[in-house]
Amino acid sequence: MSMFAALKAQAKQLKQHTLTVYFAARDPRTPLLVRALAVFVAAYALSPIDLIPDFIPVIGYLDDLLLVPLGLALVVRLTPPEVLESARAQAKQAASRPISYTAAAFFVALWLVAAWVVVRWVAGVVRT
Repeated sequence: MSMFAALKAQAKQLKQHTLTVYFAARDPRTPLLVRALAVFVAAYALSPIDLIPDFIPVIGYLDDLLLVPLGLALVVRLTPPEVLESARAQAKQAASRPISYTAAAFFVALWLVAAWVVVRWVAGVVRT
């Protein structure tokens, strides 16, 4: 197996775990503390702010490569087994659905509009 194929398989597995944690966090049977941890892990994974900035060679990405998978593993471990089974089934079903490019374009446009509004607001604040 080539290195690219191995990385692709690991990325697919990480996506599956992320979807599982997402569905587990939305389940009302999941304890509140586990839900909060799941939200924190997801927010950290998606946040542009890191413990160690990414521009620092090697160790900049180390926190992303360690903390996110460890956080996902912790959420999976703390989630009740019946919730985890249900979440895995939902994640498998969601991963098999086709990609909606229309929805992706909508969200990209939404983020661009939000960024434009923030830039205009900051520019107005700076001028005053």
